[in-house]
Amino acid sequence: MDSAVLRLVSSSALQALLDKIIGPKTLVLAPNLAGPLGLVTEVGLLKGNGVSKMYWLESGPLQQAERNIVYLCRPEVRWMHIIAGQIKAETTPHTYHLFVVPRLTSLCTTVLSTLGVLGSLEVQEFQLGLIPLESDLLSLEAEDVWRRVERDGDYSQVYDMAKALMTIQRAFGLIPRIIGKGDSAKRLNDLLHRLRRELPLSSASSAPLELGAIDSLIVIDRQVDLVTPLCTQLTYEGLVDEVVGIRNAHVEVDPILLNPTPAASTSTPSSSSFGLGAQPPKKRKHLLNSSADALFAELRDKNFAVVGAILNRTARRLNDDYERRHQAKTTTELRQFVGQLGGLQAEHQALRLHTGLTEQILAVTSSDEFNSALEVQQNLIAGVDFPAQENAIRELINQEVPLLTVLRLLCLYSIISNGLKPKVLEEFKRDILQTYGFQHVPLLLSLSSLSLLTRSSTSSPPKSPFALARKPLRLVVDDVDEQDPTDIAYVFSGYAPLSVRLVQCAIGRGTASGPGAAKDVSGWKGIEEVVKALPGATFEDTQEVGDVLHARGPPQGSLPTTIVCYLGGVTYAEIAALRFLNRQTPGRDLLIVTTGIVQGGSLLTSLQGEGSRRSQGA
Repeated sequence: MDSAVLRLVSSSALQALLDKIIGPKTLVLAPNLAGPLGLVTEVGLLKGNGVSKMYWLESGPLQQAERNIVYLCRPEVRWMHIIAGQIKAETTPHTYHLFVVPRLTSLCTTVLSTLGVLGSLEVQEFQLGLIPLESDLLSLEAEDVWRRVERDGDYSQVYDMAKALMTIQRAFGLIPRIIGKGDSAKRLNDLLHRLRRELPLSSASSAPLELGAIDSLIVIDRQVDLVTPLCTQLTYEGLVDEVVGIRNAHVEVDPILLNPTPAASTSTPSSSSFGLGAQPPKKRKHLLNSSADALFAELRDKNFAVVGAILNRTARRLNDDYERRHQAKTTTELRQFVGQLGGLQAEHQALRLHTGLTEQILAVTSSDEFNSALEVQQNLIAGVDFPAQENAIRELINQEVPLLTVLRLLCLYSIISNGLKPKVLEEFKRDILQTYGFQHVPLLLSLSSLSLLTRSSTSSPPKSPFALARKPLRLVVDDVDEQDPTDIAYVFSGYAPLSVRLVQCAIGRGTASGPGAAKDVSGWKGIEEVVKALPGATFEDTQEVGDVLHARGPPQGSLPTTIVCYLGGVTYAEIAALRFLNRQTPGRDLLIVTTGIVQGGSLLTSLQGEGSRRSQGA
């Protein structure tokens, strides 16, 4: 399955909307859309559709705008206020267009109407859809989906995922088998049924963009497995996200780590392409892409313990390659070396970047604070000596380690132990508020309402769903070989992500560690009671060939593909585990689809108020 087709669909849709507007255009872009948009189109393509000027969507009047002004943003109230202010401030006549990703909500419509500018805008929907971050990873790149669904009751992103999956089915054929776990997963399946009934016959009869071989869809609600994102990831890409931060596949680094010459920039568009005259930041954004960076492709899914050895080996090889220039004696040999020089310089640049990132990560992972928290995490996962872990967490609070580190451990403890004893929980809350400030009361209330930080109902609470699944699913694996792993547990150095174990069981791999392949997706037969105990609904569904979308057979010689869909976000460690599982299952391809990339810090930060999030740089 060629996921690049989806990038073409999104890019063509935007160009078609721009082409409908006659004449030069000024594009006013919301900053939080620059990253996702830069992954599907290039600024040069937009200029070819009449976009002559670009600005960020920010407060204040527009300067020297064309007659046609196009606003491109998500349906957020803050953008509606800024747009209304700019329209009212203009003294010269303009034609205003609003492209909303993915659609205008009733709340935003009300706000625009109240501000008196709704009649001045021509509103269009722009379905950005699933964005290929890698060939095996598609994302809606939506923000705070887990919080919006679980705390705010906003299921709009579930609907957006259903629409995106319908696009995949139109492009690659009907998905005959759907299985899932979680309430949002069940809601997604119901929406897929509804959208199939509502699909116009003209769309159903149109030719597919590309024949595919997708024979199954596994949907995992993030709420089913909150243990995994709360754990500290131990893969290279996971730790880059934890320590440095990855946003829309980009990482912000010191300019010294990147080659300053324009020739070194990748051809893949980035949010920096949409500079829009903004002041250059102190750090530069760099696209992490395995197709353009062979070293990153080798490092990304490795346990961080082996990264140093790979970097050393790469550095020695590059040094040997450079030294070959002294051995070149003939004109032909010199010409061959010059021809290889560009590739060597690109590899050297990649080595400099990843060595710099590794040094930043090592500064964190070598600290006593990090290792103490990691030890508590591993003991909690294994269910070892909970009272000792309580004391260790208290000691971390006394050391005033970052609040998110403490909360991740406490939430992990609460989920695994099925709640904390009331007295213990109140003591922890008191210590947190006295140490970190009473401004965190709303955050603690949110954690309680979401059952992330709860008190046990009895002195001897029943086993938690995680504890019940620990042994049957082999969630804890001893003696993990991080250098040459044989099990997905290597991504957390001993813990196999629950969500990936569920996928492993569903595709017929069970919990065995040897290589193999399953002809058909078997579902969760044999572990029904374990799966039933996990939060949310469990379902298996089939789509008949007689439905509106007709099934299309796989091309000759292709492997059947299973889509693994995460609602509420997926971590890079889970992605690494799924890729490992894919390599262990040579008879099947896995395609990861998600609402976004998350980790424990981002989930907890999403529950904070805007002021607290900005103060922490979130």
